[in-house]
Amino acid sequence: MKKEDFTEIAIFCNYHHIESSFIDLIEESGLVEFIIIDERKFIHHSQLQQVERIIRLHQELEINISGVEAIVHLLERIEQMQFEISSLKNRLSFYG
Repeated sequence: MKKEDFTEIAIFCNYHHIESSFIDLIEESGLVEFIIIDERKFIHHSQLQQVERIIRLHQELEINISGVEAIVHLLERIEQMQFEISSLKNRLSFYG
């Protein structure tokens, strides 16, 4: 776990013009996980896209955290189903 793989939440919030309390709500809802290094909160770069998507849903579409949770869950389910469909297509092409 290298510090270069993480972005400090304070810098992230400043860049996106959001309050750190919104980040706390995201964390409490379980949508993303943050780590604490030297008493400062950080996010792994692999989760930046997810957090940015959540911010857009909240700010641009004015969706509350509960709605964002539902949307994220549905998007994850769709992604999982697309993977399963692709896998099934591959198996069918083997027999066809």
